[in-house]
Amino acid sequence: MSRAFLAVASGEHVERGRAGGFMQVCHGKRAPLRRMQPGDRVVYYSPTASFQGRDRLQAFTAIGVVKDGEPYPFDMGGGFRPFRRDVAWLAARAAPIAPLLARLEFSSGSPSWGARLRAGLLTISDRDMETIARAMGAVLPAAVRAA
Repeated sequence: MSRAFLAVASGEHVERGRAGGFMQVCHGKRAPLRRMQPGDRVVYYSPTASFQGRDRLQAFTAIGVVKDGEPYPFDMGGGFRPFRRDVAWLAARAAPIAPLLARLEFSSGSPSWGARLRAGLLTISDRDMETIARAMGAVLPAAVRAA
C-alpha cells in the first residue's frame, strides 16, 4: 500500500517543481527522498510564497504521486546539486491550511503543529491525505487511494 507524505517548501519552489515534474525537499538532501516509493502520494505545504520570505501563504500548493525511479542529482549551477524525485502532479488548486487544522490528525489538538513541519518531510495518515486532496479539488488515482 502506498504511503502519504507532507513536504514543505515555499510556493515559488513548489511551482518550479510542478512545472518540471519533480520534487525536492530538505535543501536537496537525498535521504528523505529515499524514504518514498513509486506510488506514494505527496502534498506540499507552503508557509510562504517566496523562499525565506515573510509573505505568508500557509496553504497546500501541490499534490501528486511519486513516479518510478530513484532520487537523482540535478546540477543547478554554482556547485549546488540537489537531489530530486519525479512526481506526477495532479490538477489541483491551492487550499489554505487554517480551515483544515481541526480536522487533520497531524495538527488536531496541537497548538504547536507547525513545529512538526520543520523536518521538511513527514508521513501523514491516509485520512489526512484524502482531506487535503478534497480541499484542493484533486482526485487521487484509484490505484493509490487509501482503502
